[in-house]
Amino acid sequence: MSPLHELLAAVPQQGRVRWIGVRPQARGAMLELHAVEARREAGLTGDHARPGPRNLRQVTLIQWEHLAVINALLARTDDRLITPLDLRRNIAISGINLFSLKNRCFRIGQAILQTTGWCQPCAKLEEHLGPGIFQAMRGHGGITARVLQSGIIRLDDDLRVEPLASAGLE
Repeated sequence: MSPLHELLAAVPQQGRVRWIGVRPQARGAMLELHAVEARREAGLTGDHARPGPRNLRQVTLIQWEHLAVINALLARTDDRLITPLDLRRNIAISGINLFSLKNRCFRIGQAILQTTGWCQPCAKLEEHLGPGIFQAMRGHGGITARVLQSGIIRLDDDLRVEPLASAGLE
């Protein structure tokens, strides 16, 4: 294995769940939760995501630290800060670079998920959050994932990267 491959394979950080939410209807209000059931190939209980193995957006995650970047780019003050609820992501994670999860499986609480892609900002955000949010979120939108193993995810649960060998991704 080359030094670059070794660096990509090793993810010594672990994350922590800071926020959980589901969208019962496609354009409806988000519900903030303390825990949620992740269902294999179906996504999160109560979320409107279409079930099935072809849906690569069963769960959306955003990096907690990127909220500060987005707010800074928008010059938002304390009384108008953008939150994960505003951005309509399912789970906010701190302590790990979500982009290091590319092509990886990871455990959150009892569930195992697999990264399926980048979560790009939606053009509709401008309507709801004002001008500039689309550009501020570019590169900070998070990741999409699918559920490989069902389980409960709770606030403050750890996110741990699964070894490559156990994920069958060597």
